[in-house]
This record gives sequence, structure tokens and C-alpha cells, in this order.
Amino acid sequence: MTLLLLCKTPSGPIRMSRIQLFLCCFLLFLIIYFLHGHKIAVSLEPAQLIYHSSGGERGKILTDLTVMKSAEPLTPAETSWGAPLVWGDIDDSAWRRAKFTKRGVHVALFALVVGTYVRYHRRFLSSAETYFLPDQKVTYYILTDRDPSSLDPPVKLEPRRHVKVVQVAELPGWDRLAYRRIILLADVIRDLVDSDVEYIFCIDVDQEFVGPVREEILGDLVATLHPELYGMPRTAFPYEVEEVSSACVEEDEGDFYYTSEFYGGSVSEMYKLARACSVLILQDQANKVTPRELEESYLNRYLIDHRPTCVLSPEYSWWDSSLTAPVSVPRLISSGRQCEAYDIKTREEHKC
Repeated sequence: MTLLLLCKTPSGPIRMSRIQLFLCCFLLFLIIYFLHGHKIAVSLEPAQLIYHSSGGERGKILTDLTVMKSAEPLTPAETSWGAPLVWGDIDDSAWRRAKFTKRGVHVALFALVVGTYVRYHRRFLSSAETYFLPDQKVTYYILTDRDPSSLDPPVKLEPRRHVKVVQVAELPGWDRLAYRRIILLADVIRDLVDSDVEYIFCIDVDQEFVGPVREEILGDLVATLHPELYGMPRTAFPYEVEEVSSACVEEDEGDFYYTSEFYGGSVSEMYKLARACSVLILQDQANKVTPRELEESYLNRYLIDHRPTCVLSPEYSWWDSSLTAPVSVPRLISSGRQCEAYDIKTREEHKC
């Protein structure tokens, strides 16, 4: 009606010259264009990436988080600070693989095999031989509280791949184990890692490689998105909130929530990370403070202050549960977390 009123003659009937008709059509076109453009802009709003705790609060918020997962998050290829967000099959990952394959690298894979976790040892090594950097030189550093000869029969290794077993003192209790691992990592890097090692990755031994994990993961400081918190709001992140803890994170801090099950980087950056987190752990131990996610809390505190140069998608730390983000190609699965997600009968079937 507005357009027609603008075209009325004083006598009342609607008559248009060619110029008036052109102007009316042009105005109508502009209105439709801007309205449609606004809808497109809204539809392209980036989804916020988010995460969830593996601790004792899981049961209380499981339902809410499952509902929040109903909208599948977008899959950006870069973080807000310009670090690659790695999905194994994208073009950028192919480019990264080609860059490192040309020159070759020596990578150390660090795992703690203590207590009941020894049952995962052989499956972990066998899967790593199949899928973890198959074209590169790899040294497995296995830290164990057992006699090396008591471990499973050795896995047949490909050329340029070796296992080094390091004995450590017995660590009773999983909570003490979670505290101690990163301190041991600092000691091993300082005293035992081969001089020609360029990159170190720290991994939980109850992980199993089920898909190719290649040179796209390499970077100065590499962190992996927690699969149950990918696509969740910042308020769902289980950051440490107690101010007395050295791992405390303020409300306005944090970009992502990272898992402690797989992370790494260059030797120099990993030594800095391990030393810094060790100091925070010892401070809290002296004050009898226990953060809600143990080692993972200190790792996330450090990665807020020192943003990763490479962020791995949930493909590189995954298990099947009602909370984990769907991925097209799982590459590294947590056998331990997968068992937690099973019901009692399924656990028995899989001998969890």
C-alpha cells in the first residue's frame, strides 16, 4: 500500500508513468533483498563450541546436556586466534601431512602403564603401530610400576619404531596417578627423551587407535577438544571454580575445554607445559586442595594462558555415548570411557 500511495495522482486514480513504475519496482526489490539478506546472515551465525565434565557431577546434568546436543554444531577449520582446528579429511590436513612427510620427524608417545591399566597395554601398542604416524620414526615411552619383563609379550614393531620402558614407583589410587603423571612427564623429557625427538604426545594407555592419525596433528602446542563438550555452552565447561586452587578459571576466561587424554607438541613447549603444571599441582598439594578434574583442570588452566597452536577435533578423542559429538571418522577411542558408557550387561560382554 505504501508504494501505491506514493504513485497516486491528485484526482484519486492510480496512474504511473514509466519512471514511477520503475521506481516502485526498484523500491520493492530493495525491500525484498534486505529482508532476505537478513535471514541469510542469521542462518550463518557461528555455533558456539562447548564441553562437559567427566567427574561426579555427570549424573546431575546428563539430561540437560543431552538436550543441548540436539543441534549439531558447525565444524570450523580455524579457531578465533588463527590456530587450525584439525579434522582429518579436510584439505588443510592433507597439506599439513604433505609438509611433514617430506622431511620426516621423530615423535615420542608417552603413556603411563600402572596398576590395573596394564590390561590395555598390548591393545594400545598394537593399534598405534597400525594407525599412529605410520611413516614416521616413533619411540614409545612406557612408564610402569611393574617389572618390564612382566608386561604383555612384546608387540612386533615396524622399522624405526621402538619401545623404551621406564620404571617408576608404585602409585596406589587413580587420584594420585592423575596428579603424578604430568610431573613424571617433566622428568622424562628432562632426563630420558632422545635428543633427536622433535615432538612429544601424552596419551592415556586405555586409548585405542581405530583410524589414521597422521602428520596433521603436529604443532608446537597441540590440544584435543573434549568430545562430550563439543557444541556445548561455555557455562557447561567443568573448569575449576574454587579460587583457592591454582587451576581456578575466572568466568570471563576460556575458549574451549580440552581433554587430558591426548595432547602434545614440540619438546620445548611440552617441557614448559609439564613444568608449569607441576608447579601448580605442588602448590595445591601443599594447600590440600583438589581441583574437580585433577590433571585436566591444570591442563586447561595452562592452555588458557598459552593458547594451542593446533587444536584437534573430537575425532582424536572419542567414545560412543549420549553426550559425545557425532564424528564422521573416529580416530582415537577411549576404551575406558567407552566401558563407563555401557550398561552392566554390555560391560560384562566386553570384559570391561
